Amino acid sequence: MLIHLLKLCLPEVHLILELSGGLNLIFKRWATKKTAGSTKNGRDSNPKYLGVKKFGGEKVEPGNIIVRQRGTRFHPGNYVGMGKDHTLFCIKEGHVRFERNKLTGRKWIHVDPVAGHVLHPVYADGSATTADTMSLH
Repeated sequence: MLIHLLKLCLPEVHLILELSGGLNLIFKRWATKKTAGSTKNGRDSNPKYLGVKKFGGEKVEPGNIIVRQRGTRFHPGNYVGMGKDHTLFCIKEGHVRFERNKLTGRKWIHVDPVAGHVLHPVYADGSATTADTMSLH
């Protein structure tokens, strides 16, 4: 009798009762596609090998890369050049020295030359006056 009332009032329930044999009134639908976890994984970028290549006190030759970086985390100091990708490299043979400014916190990298600092010929002779140096320019 109850089933007959459900058939008259709700045609959807009638279909559900016939399909399920009258045991339960809820039709459950399961996922038809498995999750594709293994195919979604495995896409990673190639390593960029950034960081300090020559540390403080190490001997360097012209052209040696001292730091590979993104942006200017380290700034070039004496005898250090900077490439277009902010790579710092050695210009003259010597030893690497790191320096940090106490006020600004900016980090500088210098190369102390093996032969010492070479002065411009104008400044090498101590007897040259300022008038002589101005006439050379």
